[in-house]
Amino acid sequence: MLYFSSLCSGIPTYRTSLQVSSIVAKPCNKNSASPGTTYFKRLAQNVTTLFMQNVSFTTFKTGFMPDTWLSKINWSDDELVPVIAQEAGSGKVLMVAWMNREAVKLTVETGRAVYWSRSRKKLWHKGEESGHVQKVKDIYLDCDEDVLLLTVEQVGGIACHTGRHNCFFNKLKNGQWVVTTPVIKDPKEIYQK
Repeated sequence: MLYFSSLCSGIPTYRTSLQVSSIVAKPCNKNSASPGTTYFKRLAQNVTTLFMQNVSFTTFKTGFMPDTWLSKINWSDDELVPVIAQEAGSGKVLMVAWMNREAVKLTVETGRAVYWSRSRKKLWHKGEESGHVQKVKDIYLDCDEDVLLLTVEQVGGIACHTGRHNCFFNKLKNGQWVVTTPVIKDPKEIYQK
């Protein structure tokens, strides 16, 4: 949801909140706006201005974004969508995971990858235990609108729970799966409990 912390200044300041019960219309200070101008009127003007401009992903992740964009995604029968995480700098595919609506919304709001764990049946904030978070640079929807691609900055250089840079380290060679990527850090050191 959206708060405007400075509506009458002419430069809106945005911040997100998970719960906003209402927006109250109050008159602006006489010195900062013409008589009769209300917060509600300024809110409408600022929202219109926001959408008339070419607003980037970074503006959306910190400001107002209606949920209608979620409806464009073709969700699976269990209300999930597969997600590919690709390293922004190298273009390498790091991992594949799943998101539900809440995970997609949280990813957009926070700018960090949040997935849905099918095995644990709960949200999984990438890096919550390991510290290897994924800072989201861009989000793309494929041509069939049923797969998301995240371009990310992989903090710590490790995306896989095995301690490797990415999850695709088994290569098929002459009918055998061969490990092609070394372990960067032992998972026992990463996931100390």
